[in-house]
Amino acid sequence: MARVCRVAQEQTPQQAPEPTVKVLVYSDDRTTRQQVMSALGRRPAEDLPAIEYVECATEPVVITQADHGKFDLLILDGEATPAGGMGICRQLKDEVYRCPPILVVVGRPQDAWLATWSRADAVVAHPIDAIVLADSVAKVLRRRMSVATTA
Repeated sequence: MARVCRVAQEQTPQQAPEPTVKVLVYSDDRTTRQQVMSALGRRPAEDLPAIEYVECATEPVVITQADHGKFDLLILDGEATPAGGMGICRQLKDEVYRCPPILVVVGRPQDAWLATWSRADAVVAHPIDAIVLADSVAKVLRRRMSVATTA
């Protein structure tokens, strides 16, 4: 089951809602999902909108969410079991029309080459380094936002 974590936003009646980007975070391990969300925080960079997180713990929910969710980015744990993020990434890239960008978190830096097989748009390694993750996410989101504004 997916759990939606909305960014807390204070609004006055005359203030428009703050724009957000929608990010799915998948891992069978709740701790890993929390590490990813904590590392990224409210926003990965000052020039980007705030993040609205959707957590997923199982492959079927990720597939369903990706089919219907209109996400700006998917972050998949390559070490998740029984379905790893790399296999899910490849499946989504093959099956989802206009699949959103996907970042895969691999078990170790030496596993990054496997992400080429999965067709991931970005790769970071465990243990999660907040600066590296935020930088990678910011690059992917900037690229996505520039494509969206020119399309």
